Amino acid sequence: MRHTRVMAGKRSAGIMLYRIGRSGLEVLIGHMGGPFWARKDAAAWSIPKGECDPVTEEPEAAARREFQEELGLAVPPGDLVELGDIKQSGGKIVTVWALQGDLDPAAVTLGTFEMQWPPGSGRFQHYPELDRVQWFAAADALDKLVVGQRIFIARLEAVLR
Repeated sequence: MRHTRVMAGKRSAGIMLYRIGRSGLEVLIGHMGGPFWARKDAAAWSIPKGECDPVTEEPEAAARREFQEELGLAVPPGDLVELGDIKQSGGKIVTVWALQGDLDPAAVTLGTFEMQWPPGSGRFQHYPELDRVQWFAAADALDKLVVGQRIFIARLEAVLR
């Protein structure tokens, strides 16, 4: 399945790890870190991804780099399956690949970012980019993922049919 590549301003790229488990298709996603997401669960999870410079970095290279930075683990071996692009409500383009593989969420070492919190306080703190990762059945992941990324589950299911 080939999806049209959209070129625009800010771009992120990521890898959605999947496996076939007891409940069928399962995907590994992460709960977004930081104070804004701390008390949210529905629509507060994301595919491990991050920004790439569309001029100096290919999206696939950025996806591999971001996977390692966010999870602290190398990308498992295997062939990436392109799931295409989406444009999030804020205008950012997100490109995602799927990869069949497995990893233990307990082995993950989460990457961090710095932000001012509370806003306007002048106090900067470090937060995990993702505060936890977990395997979910595809149907359950649909409720967990931010709305704009849910299409990647349908695209993966279509590829696997």
